[in-house]
Amino acid sequence: MMQAATLAQSKPATAASSQPLMSVRGLGIRFKTAQGVWQATRKIDFDIAPGERVGIVGESGCGKTITGLSILRLLPNNLAGIDGSIMLGETDLASCSTRSMRAIRGKRVAMIFQEPMSALDPVFTVGHQIAEALLIHTQISKDEAREKTIDMLRRVGIASPERRIDDYPHQLSGGMRQRVMIAAALICGPQLLIADEPTTALDVTVQAQILELLRDLSVTSQTALMLITHDLGVVAETCTRMITMYAGEVIEDAPTDAALVRPLHPYTSGLLQSLPHLSPRRGKLSSIPGRVPSITEMPNGCRFKARCAFAAPGCDAEQELRDAGHGRKVRCWRFKDLDLPGALQHAASSPAAEMVVQR
Repeated sequence: MMQAATLAQSKPATAASSQPLMSVRGLGIRFKTAQGVWQATRKIDFDIAPGERVGIVGESGCGKTITGLSILRLLPNNLAGIDGSIMLGETDLASCSTRSMRAIRGKRVAMIFQEPMSALDPVFTVGHQIAEALLIHTQISKDEAREKTIDMLRRVGIASPERRIDDYPHQLSGGMRQRVMIAAALICGPQLLIADEPTTALDVTVQAQILELLRDLSVTSQTALMLITHDLGVVAETCTRMITMYAGEVIEDAPTDAALVRPLHPYTSGLLQSLPHLSPRRGKLSSIPGRVPSITEMPNGCRFKARCAFAAPGCDAEQELRDAGHGRKVRCWRFKDLDLPGALQHAASSPAAEMVVQR
């Protein structure tokens, strides 16, 4: 435990200290419905630097996926509105034209979707679907695109890529389809890769291979990775920074090791305490009471206060994302007074704790 705590404190600065590749400020997403306009997310602020691997965590309904979709402007224009800014270099993705976004999607920012069988078109070969982005964004010939596609399939670990390039999605296993999705996302060398639950429904061995592939590609090509997941063990193994979202807000932003060892927000601590651990001692599995509020029933003040064991009268006021020092931010006015348990205090046998110790 002491070794892991020391590691978290003394770990060298990563890409987070360099110039941001993407800077999100005041991002809010609202949806038009028959009952009116509902605010799904608000005041989302974060930066991602070149080569940085950022994990976005939280329960279902916290706004993780729609935040990723909003960056690529993939939400339906007739139903969704975007406030704030998403600066990619000098370009504001939140307000740029549809034509400009077409030039950016796939080339500068790419996304791996959660379910490859629904994201891949069953009537086209996987080679056709990977090469399509190359043919749209570059001036190379079809023969050159085919060669680059074969090379990318080889890079993502698909055996016999010369043969597999002409296969259809249904001819591949789940792990291979996920590798095809990664190849399609990386074929144009994007600066930022958004991965939405890329290991869902994969067995443990294939999951480890996919995560290792994403981590290695990020390191070798300096591609920034935004990993959306429920699995804190995946974040501990893969990411350099962890952003916790709750009810459409960023409530904690910290280096991964620091967030796992000593979380500053009660919600992050609650997620860590909810991890099943391998201790032989029997007892009740810890959980966070209640559920994430509906988009139509967002409370005033701190949105987590109804489920928080540390709620106080000051929590009735709206909470701002505060600078907590050492590259950390938290949306809780009591963070200095709280000593919240993390993965290590929850027995070193928890999956997230094991990842911290191993790193």
